[in-house]
Amino acid sequence: MLRRSAATGRRAAARVIVPLGLHQIFAWGSSYYLLTVLAGPIARDTGWPLTWVTAGISVGLVSSGLVSPFAGRSIQRLGGARVLAIGSLLLAAGLAGMALAPSLPFYLLAWAVLGAGMGSALYDAAFSTLGTLYGVRARGAITTLTLFGGFASTVCWPLSAWLVENAGWRETCLAYAALHLFVSAPLMFFALPRRAVERTADVPEHEGTAAPPAHSALMPLLAAIFVAGSAIFAIVSIHLLTLLQGLGIALAAAVALGALIGPSQVGARVVEMAFGVRYHPVFTLMTASALICAGIALLWSGYVVAAACLMLYGAGNGIWSISRGTVPLALFGAKNFPRNMGQLARAAFLSQAVAPLAGAIAIERFGANASLGALAVLAAVNLALVLALAAIARR
Repeated sequence: MLRRSAATGRRAAARVIVPLGLHQIFAWGSSYYLLTVLAGPIARDTGWPLTWVTAGISVGLVSSGLVSPFAGRSIQRLGGARVLAIGSLLLAAGLAGMALAPSLPFYLLAWAVLGAGMGSALYDAAFSTLGTLYGVRARGAITTLTLFGGFASTVCWPLSAWLVENAGWRETCLAYAALHLFVSAPLMFFALPRRAVERTADVPEHEGTAAPPAHSALMPLLAAIFVAGSAIFAIVSIHLLTLLQGLGIALAAAVALGALIGPSQVGARVVEMAFGVRYHPVFTLMTASALICAGIALLWSGYVVAAACLMLYGAGNGIWSISRGTVPLALFGAKNFPRNMGQLARAAFLSQAVAPLAGAIAIERFGANASLGALAVLAAVNLALVLALAAIARR
């Protein structure tokens, strides 16, 4: 009887996680990771400055930060299925606008629309949806979902490159727009449940680890942690090759080293899936912050093999993204989880919008080695903030 019930629960979870995971692969691949492949072709075809072409992602992230709180409140009121479907439609509209953009201002406006879709369709909205469906037991579902998201670049970078080579960058945007319009939006609207699929019998859904008086202290502290962590992620994602070359590593070797981050992320997420349930999510956040700090600091020191440093960083970053969903759920409970996620996502998105520009200025003025040292200091500060969070939450 228990085995049959467990098997039924796994099948029900798969009916949620699989469509949501596939949605996340293409939502990330056609937005956050899009310009990795398309920036060069867009600049060459249009004559627009490459700097302004790549500025599109910053415009999109600002838009995401502004939209995220509203998306969180909407998920709490309407449920995730409708909001994720609307997010997919906004992604489709933004991509179509990019494909048809006759000028640079129109292109940047299209990125603002695309960013609104990102704020309504990426991890934060998806985590909020799982929180409304599974309550305080959403941790496993959130971890599993990040495994799907980890394959976004693996799937979409080669797909985007093939489409650009055989059709063009505008047609690539239109293809992704059609995918969101005719596949992702209907899939989210019809495949996801409208009501909670699992209730927690022993823990009321409004309760979290932190006592109510501590909420006012924990929320801004957690927002500061997510700001620092998002800044580190954005700078490393955009400037990793430049930083490695500044340390004297050849371009080909830098590319090979950077490729170690993805498998390290997935491996750490598998470990979290297997053993994380035994520990409080704040411990996972502490581990992630420590690994990120160690990886960057050791890389800056030059005394440890760069491959090992980047594997440490990749493992930390892999479980960091899980903590973005599981820690607010554990601390504040499920009742206002979408609203809390929307508020925290705003700070994270805005940080990611500004950080790459700040990183570029630092590298240009002070050099790669000094910039990597500053990044190590930021990672150490972030770890200290996480330790403070753990101490307050424990009390």
